[in-house]
Amino acid sequence: MLEFIWPWFLIVAIAPFFLKFGRPAEPDQKALWWPNITQFNQTEISIKLKRQSFSKHLIKLFLWISWLLLVIAIARPVWLGEPKVVTPSGRDLLIALDLSGSMQTADMKINQQAVDRLQAAKQVLDRFIKERKGDRIGIIVFGSKAYLQAPLSYDLDTIAQLVNETQIGFAGENTAIGDAIGLGIKRLANIDADKRVMILMTDGANTAGRVKPDQAAQFAAKQGVKIHTIGIGAEQMISQGFFGPRVINPSTDLDEELLQKIADMTEGQYFRAKSTQELESIYATLDELEPTPGEDQWQRPKTTLFNMIALGSLFFLFLALYTRWNAIRRGSF
Repeated sequence: MLEFIWPWFLIVAIAPFFLKFGRPAEPDQKALWWPNITQFNQTEISIKLKRQSFSKHLIKLFLWISWLLLVIAIARPVWLGEPKVVTPSGRDLLIALDLSGSMQTADMKINQQAVDRLQAAKQVLDRFIKERKGDRIGIIVFGSKAYLQAPLSYDLDTIAQLVNETQIGFAGENTAIGDAIGLGIKRLANIDADKRVMILMTDGANTAGRVKPDQAAQFAAKQGVKIHTIGIGAEQMISQGFFGPRVINPSTDLDEELLQKIADMTEGQYFRAKSTQELESIYATLDELEPTPGEDQWQRPKTTLFNMIALGSLFFLFLALYTRWNAIRRGSF
């Protein structure tokens, strides 16, 4: 669809008509005297007159086209493309995932089948990430050290795939919670304060790293980074022992007090996931606490045609000048 930014300027296109009909009529040309008319070759005269008329009409045509294109270009035409969906800018959300050795504890269930904590986290995160349309998602994995698995990106399918490729032990066997928070703060620097959100999921206590978790949380609060913490792991699990099955608590190493403190210091919330269903419910709650942007908006991309039409005007002006020069050179003007 074609639109003009200054459509009123198109009226200038008729200006040459007023200039042509408004000027006084030219006086009659004086007759050319020649002593002997027979010296003229009537055929040559006819051909020259036809060439002269054709050249003049062709020059006028080129000049008119050049003028009209110039007027259209100055009116600033733009082409509106097909409507496209544009998602408003959302949050920058970093997910810190624990890959320490304790995440291989099989105290979670998927479809009534026992799975380890990491597998349950992967399934829930996959759905959560793919539904965060409009947000930039990044992944930090941590064990004995913290690493950036995926930088902030709108490519949610790729982020979800990178989460699914994580394996227990990739970052070491211990748990460096403080280092993970510190890396997250660094990756969220130079971003609008109201968009900095971090989700930290772990099943243990801080047992490694150079940065203490409470110090990292204090610095996160100063930087405006909100941290939601999730403690994952069941409270009861049947273990086969020498004297038969017995019920144990596989989450004795989970430092809930620390996770609660980190969330409180950064104005986030602490959640306890004792099952896959609870973990899904937690991420549903996070969707409400950190909503994605509003509904998609429809926009039509605009392409300006000024340069192309202005070049067309210059091209026809050049043709007019060249035609006139060529006609003068051939003596038919």
